[in-house]
Amino acid sequence: MYHYRYAMQRPVYSVVPPGPYGNMRQQPTTYKSLEEAIALIREALAGEKEDELFYDYLISVAPSQEDKEILTSIRDDERKHNQMFRKLYQTLTGQTIAEAKDVKFEKPKSYTDGLRKAFFGELEAVERYRDIRAGLQERYNRDMLFEIITDEQKHASKLNYLLNLDLRRRPKK
Repeated sequence: MYHYRYAMQRPVYSVVPPGPYGNMRQQPTTYKSLEEAIALIREALAGEKEDELFYDYLISVAPSQEDKEILTSIRDDERKHNQMFRKLYQTLTGQTIAEAKDVKFEKPKSYTDGLRKAFFGELEAVERYRDIRAGLQERYNRDMLFEIITDEQKHASKLNYLLNLDLRRRPKK
């Protein structure tokens, strides 16, 4: 296992075979720094408890059992991501982050607004987590982020489905 302080002292390069224009050259293996990735992991962990409370609220106001089951699966994945980010942070820094306490969230105006907010939140998470993955050098850590990213994409698809269900439930004018 390697420690991030050591990794930040020197860039990691891979040797690229000669191309049509000349000799072998060295190329960086990541385009984001490990330091950037660690800062983004810290930010991701800061919002995890709020996300969990938000999904708990949506589950409590969901209009059908199907909605509740889908939202519960998303919330449970978010809990899993929280643990994965904590493990990753500890692996990279040797430090642990305490779980946030006394966290509050803003209740949405309606169930539909909550689904909409969650949908766009999942898409934004994909973009943030992609930047984290770009700063990681070890395949194990990158694969862990890939799992989180694909879960977030799956969540956006499920929320899109719920938004469509909600639209169909509305009375026709």
